[in-house]
Amino acid sequence: MSGVQDLNTPMLALQGVHKRFGGLHAVNDVSFQVAAGSIKAVIGPNGAGKTTLFNLIAGNLPVSAGTIVFQGQEIQGKKTHQVARLGMARTFQNIKLFHGMTALECVMVGRHVQSRSGFFAGMFNLPSTWKEERAIRARSLELLELMQIADLAGVEATSLAFGQQRAVEMARALASEPKLLLLDEPAAGLNIYETAEVARLICAIRDMGVTVLLVEHDMSLVMDISDEIVVLSFGSKLAEDTPANIQKDAEVIKIYLGEDDAG
Repeated sequence: MSGVQDLNTPMLALQGVHKRFGGLHAVNDVSFQVAAGSIKAVIGPNGAGKTTLFNLIAGNLPVSAGTIVFQGQEIQGKKTHQVARLGMARTFQNIKLFHGMTALECVMVGRHVQSRSGFFAGMFNLPSTWKEERAIRARSLELLELMQIADLAGVEATSLAFGQQRAVEMARALASEPKLLLLDEPAAGLNIYETAEVARLICAIRDMGVTVLLVEHDMSLVMDISDEIVVLSFGSKLAEDTPANIQKDAEVIKIYLGEDDAG
């Protein structure tokens, strides 16, 4: 599938990335690029290093060696909030929503990182703050509409069905207007119908011009929506190719695609 941007333009580039935990080499010399406007998936069995790799990209963990370049700027060593300000957002396998907040309020929290009103404007309730708050609310409602759950805007987010909570989390991530969205197991815990809806949402996000990098264990989802796939094995890159070629790779078929991927 092709996105709205030039697929030859790298949005993200990893070069020789390593992560060691004592004697354990969790990520070992991993290199790949993510083209702007594309959907790229990272797969591999439990313990392959997928989540560790995501944490390195997002700034949750420091790299032991190598470079991570996002939109032409090296980001290894930056904190998560610094990476987010550059235009990267992520979701988590275990949904993280705020108790006591409605679906709309949860999305608005994500939107507030784009807020321009300062502390004093908010404290004195200046007109500029009102205008910006209305804009944040309107955009958040648009994102809930994209996720087809706008009718649930006033419902407490944590009381929603699991698939709806996943949609709220994705909307909240999009509210920060990211250029790159990292999705960690977006179909985890979903039934076949909810998974199909997540696939539609990911494609809709890509069509908005947002590049997507996802870790996912559902091979049907991965093969249906991805432009390219990276396969990890014990922290190293085993293969990188289109879904059609990955499905024909004898070693991938033998060792990975027939196994359950839980981590």
